[in-house]
Amino acid sequence: MKLVCYVPLFILMCMMGACRNNPNAESGKTVSTFTNPLFGTGSSPSAVFYKGKYYYTHETNDMIWVWETEDITDMQHAIYKEVWRSADPNNKYNLWAPEIHRINDKWYIYYAADNGNTDNHQIYVLENEAATPLEGTFKLKGAIMTNPDWNWGIHASTFVHKGVQYLIWSGWPQRRIMEETQCIYIARMKNPWTLDTKRVMLSKPEYSWERQWVNPDGSRTAYPIYVNEAPQLFHSRDGQKLILYYSASGCWSPYYCIGMLTADTDADLLNPDSWHKDDKPVFSQSPQDSVFSPGSLSFVPSPDGKEWYVLYHARAIPNGITGDNESRSIRMQKIEWDKNGMPVFGKPVKLGVPLPKPSGL
Repeated sequence: MKLVCYVPLFILMCMMGACRNNPNAESGKTVSTFTNPLFGTGSSPSAVFYKGKYYYTHETNDMIWVWETEDITDMQHAIYKEVWRSADPNNKYNLWAPEIHRINDKWYIYYAADNGNTDNHQIYVLENEAATPLEGTFKLKGAIMTNPDWNWGIHASTFVHKGVQYLIWSGWPQRRIMEETQCIYIARMKNPWTLDTKRVMLSKPEYSWERQWVNPDGSRTAYPIYVNEAPQLFHSRDGQKLILYYSASGCWSPYYCIGMLTADTDADLLNPDSWHKDDKPVFSQSPQDSVFSPGSLSFVPSPDGKEWYVLYHARAIPNGITGDNESRSIRMQKIEWDKNGMPVFGKPVKLGVPLPKPSGL
């Protein structure tokens, strides 16, 4: 379940310098560090690196914006454009987690939207044939019918493995009545907007750290919501392991965190037995540093390809269910590797701590 970011306030904050992380930009001095946040408000970041530039998007209420920059740590000076706003009342509200991809020499954006009732979320796909996503026009290819019975789905991500395209997303096993359970699903794709197989469940909220929905102060949603959402594929350093990260527990709580599934690269990805689920989160809150609810990962390389970075959102206060729902901000930090070549995120870094810029900047 997602809360909503409002673009007018966001743009105003950026223009007032709330997103600034390079204090020497106006003086022309070269700096070698950056500080979080990249954006003072925002959630569900997504970015790709293509021909020397990063193309970035995140939730911006009922429209989709794309930013273009050579330096993802200096988003204040990025150019940006509104690329989509639906006129169809069936899919013009609550646009969640837009994710940008370059597939077969075209640009695609996957997102979820509804008719004003969040129980009716569906996954939609936009296509743009232009050279960059800030050129041309994104056109709606349609909804992805993840389940013909009721078709509720959010947080779609896609990847190509061994020449086959897959979709991963968060959905319900059955229609919500008195409680809501969000699970991670996978399916093979016929093309970037059509599934070729039935959905297969890879993970459901089963551990206590995946089922938290009540805040420390007792505030809560109207009914229990157990969450596995925002799946994102990554890899081991040697490329022999596929890693599916996902966000768990309520995003409005400080307990929002990252879980992990792994599979061998030669495994049948549509077989749930091919995936091993860790019984502990791999990235979670750091109260001593005032970092709560880290989640909704995206991965980008440094410009020279020597390093990898994780984009995510988090908040500086424990509770996000009342008051300022968009207390989340966009952050980034470098990925390290353990002796087995598996990614290590460490702790989410405190806001304002100088971090080295990515290699190649």
